[in-house]
Amino acid sequence: MMQEALQEIQRGTAEIIDNERIEKLLKAYFEEGKSYTVKAGFDPTAPDLHLGHTVLLHKLATFQKYGARIQFLIGDFTAQIGDPTGKSETRKQLSPEQIQINAESYKTQVFKILDPEKTDVVFNASWLNDLGSVGMLELTTTFNVARMLERDDFEKRYKSQTPISISEFMYPLLQGYDSVALKSDIELGGTDQKFNLLMGRHLQRTYEVGKEQAVLMMPILEGLDGVQKMSKSLGNYIGVEDVPNDMFGKVLSVSDELMWRYFELLSAKTLKEIEAIKTGVTEGSLHPKKVKESLAHEITARFHGEEAAVAAQAEFDKVHAKSQIPTEMDTFELDGPIWIAKALQECKIEPSTSQARRDIKQGAVKIDQVKVSDEQLQLERGEYVLQVGKRKFARAKVK
Repeated sequence: MMQEALQEIQRGTAEIIDNERIEKLLKAYFEEGKSYTVKAGFDPTAPDLHLGHTVLLHKLATFQKYGARIQFLIGDFTAQIGDPTGKSETRKQLSPEQIQINAESYKTQVFKILDPEKTDVVFNASWLNDLGSVGMLELTTTFNVARMLERDDFEKRYKSQTPISISEFMYPLLQGYDSVALKSDIELGGTDQKFNLLMGRHLQRTYEVGKEQAVLMMPILEGLDGVQKMSKSLGNYIGVEDVPNDMFGKVLSVSDELMWRYFELLSAKTLKEIEAIKTGVTEGSLHPKKVKESLAHEITARFHGEEAAVAAQAEFDKVHAKSQIPTEMDTFELDGPIWIAKALQECKIEPSTSQARRDIKQGAVKIDQVKVSDEQLQLERGEYVLQVGKRKFARAKVK
C-alpha cells in the first residue's frame, strides 16, 4: 500500500524536492495513522478555473487518499500584488471586491474534486494583515536583492530595464511566509513556481518552524492545441464551468497523443488501469476514439454529474456522428441585410470578421448545414443556423 501511494503521488510530477520527507510522512500515516498537511495556494485573479488549474487539485485529492489534510490557500492578500511569475511587466492590481467575488467562485469549484471534510480553506490576509509594518520589515531582511534578481523573470526585466516594483519582490516572501504561518509539511505548485516554493522552505528554516516543507511541482498542462499551456487568453482551454456539451466536445478534440497526458494528469484512474488501456490501444483491442470518449465522459461527469455526461455524449453523437444540428443553441436577433462574417461575429461563434473570412475560405462555415464559399454573402431577412467547424453553432434571426 505504501508503494502504491508513493507511485500515485509521484505520478506525472515534474520535480520533487525532499522526497524522503514525503516518504516519512506517508510511513507515519500508514503505521501510526498520523496525518500531515499539504498546502497549495491560488490567487483569485479570475473568477473561473480551467482544467490546467485542476492538475494541482487532482494531486491534492491523491494526497487526501493517503492521509493528508489539505490547506487550500486563497491568496486574497497576495492577489492585491499579483504574482510576477512569468510576467514581463508589473500586473494591474485587483480591487478587494473583485478578489472576494473570485475567491467565493473558487470555493464552489474546487470541491468538485477535493473532499471538503479533509480540506481547510484559508485566506492569507488573516495572518499577513496582522504581520504589520515591523513584521514586513523583518521579512525583507530574510532575503537579499542579489538573490531575488537570480529569479529568471526578474533578471530578464532588470537587464532590459523594464520596471520592477518593490511590491513584486515582496510576493515570493509573502508566499513563503504563508508556509511559516501554516507550518505546512508539503507544498504543491507548478514548475513555474519553483522560486516561490523554495522560499517557503527557506523561511520555515529562518523562522525556526521546526520543519522544512517538501516541495512537489506539477508540469503545466498543454491546451487543446497540444503546444501552448492551457490558457483562457489563448482560447485553448476547457473551463471547469463549461457547459457539459462543450466540455465533452473539447476533450474529444484533443489529439490521440495528448490524450495520454490528460489521462495521467486529470483522470482518477490508477496508473495500472491507464497502462491496461494503453496496452489495449497498442494491441488493437481498444479504439483510441472510444478511449477518448471514456476520458471525456469521466471529466464531464466529475463536474456536472453522470446524467449530464450521458446526455452530452448522446448530443455529441447526434451532432457529429449523424451530422445533425444540436437540440439547443444560442439565438441572436440581427438587423439585415448583414454580411455573413459580421453575423458570425455578432453571434459569438467567431472572434472577428477576419477570422470568419479565413474560416469561410477553409470551408469551415456552414449555413443550415450547407457549406458557405462566398465570403461576401449577405444574409437577408429570415432564420438561419450558423455553424463554424464541428462544435460552434448559433441560430440567427435576421430582421
